[in-house]
Amino acid sequence: MRFAFIIGAALPLFAAAPALAEDVVIRIEARRSAEAAQTAADAWGASFPDVVTFPLAEGWFAIALGPMPREAADARLAALKTEGKVPGDSFLSPAANRVLTPLAGAAPAAPARAPQPATAPGSTFRPGEMSQPTPEGAEAALDDLAGEDGAEVASAPEPAPEAVPAPEPAPLPAAPQFFMRIESSSDRLKAEEMLTKWRRTLPEAGLWALPNGHHAVGFGPMDETTGKAWLRAFRAAGVVPEDAFLAPGAEMGELEIIGARPDLAPPPDPDAAPVAMPDLAEVQRALRWAGHYDGAIDGKDGPMTREAIAAEIVRLRASPEPGAAMAELLRRREAWRQEIGLTTLSDSHTGLSLPAPMDRLQFDRAERALSIYGPRNGSGAALILFSQPGGQQEMLDLAGLVTALGWVPAPERRVERGSILLDGRNQTHIGHAEGTVVDGRVQGFVLIWPLSDPEGQRRLAAEISDRLARFAPGAGEVGTAIPAAD
Repeated sequence: MRFAFIIGAALPLFAAAPALAEDVVIRIEARRSAEAAQTAADAWGASFPDVVTFPLAEGWFAIALGPMPREAADARLAALKTEGKVPGDSFLSPAANRVLTPLAGAAPAAPARAPQPATAPGSTFRPGEMSQPTPEGAEAALDDLAGEDGAEVASAPEPAPEAVPAPEPAPLPAAPQFFMRIESSSDRLKAEEMLTKWRRTLPEAGLWALPNGHHAVGFGPMDETTGKAWLRAFRAAGVVPEDAFLAPGAEMGELEIIGARPDLAPPPDPDAAPVAMPDLAEVQRALRWAGHYDGAIDGKDGPMTREAIAAEIVRLRASPEPGAAMAELLRRREAWRQEIGLTTLSDSHTGLSLPAPMDRLQFDRAERALSIYGPRNGSGAALILFSQPGGQQEMLDLAGLVTALGWVPAPERRVERGSILLDGRNQTHIGHAEGTVVDGRVQGFVLIWPLSDPEGQRRLAAEISDRLARFAPGAGEVGTAIPAAD
């Protein structure tokens, strides 16, 4: 019984350990020359003791941390990204076959290690030896446990067996990553020019050195299902060429100029019912609010509406499917209304009702056919409402008055039968005016907004235009007229 105990205790010392994983480096940056890479590496050396550089294709050099085992690198990279100490697009790269150059004065970079058999601490096992002792060896160990007089040494009582936790399930392999291949060239300088062009619409794009020697502008990574859906959406919006395609990451070659991981919503579940397109008139209003539509609010599926929907899908990136994307746009518009604090303003002098941010406006005065609301608490905002009997000529007279008073400075005018739009700006404010002829009356508004918030001005002007309505005749309409501008 004592003999069996000793053999059982010795076995764990000789259990074979798994081979070491490959060494990798954490790629954090790339520069176009050895000098630029050295300058960048010196700067990183103030924060990290293991900065190395190594050459890439076409005269580029990488700056990295390491080398280190992949398991350690995975944990370290995750921690560094969480702490914001390395760029968010940093990634792991194999260290094998790299000529790693550490910073001057730093310890030499360790070469990539070949996998070696491992032994437990204190073991004398060597490769080629037996993986467990022979019975004779066990008997010798038993003799060593006896005292000088040969008396038997009592062994410690065997501990009660501990509960062995169930092994954790092995992690699923990572899904293959894909990239949109947008455009390529055999000329490196031309490829860089292409990258600059494409980054105007896809700022996350990067540049790769392909295995065939060409250089490609790419966008990614993403899984294949997401990539196919967004490639269709980008083609429909004219954001990428018709011959753009989805390429596996393994075919992209060496990353030369780092981009960023795009934030793309996954496509809807194919088994779920598709989201229906909301009312097209409401979609058109929301698209105008977002700055992508300048056509008529007619609820018709025309080319301007389709182009605006495609452009908004690319900007919003909430869904590659039109119905879901437009539903999200309507939700965001409503959330903005709540955020800016729009309330209904019912102006008894003009008889007009409209949404307005009254925390930024306060009533100032009424003059003839005008109601004037000035800035509250120095907001820099103002709103003028107008309403009077008249037709096309009275509407044009109003436009002249608005321009003469500087409410809409140096305006661009768009005049149609029964409507007028004015847009202009100066060093302090943006001015926007809309007038229409409705049932023998000229009515509309002038919105003055700080120059520093053009998006807020555009959105608010769209809100007022969509919901301006008459609820009463208005005191300013009886026996009053807006004078013609000189």
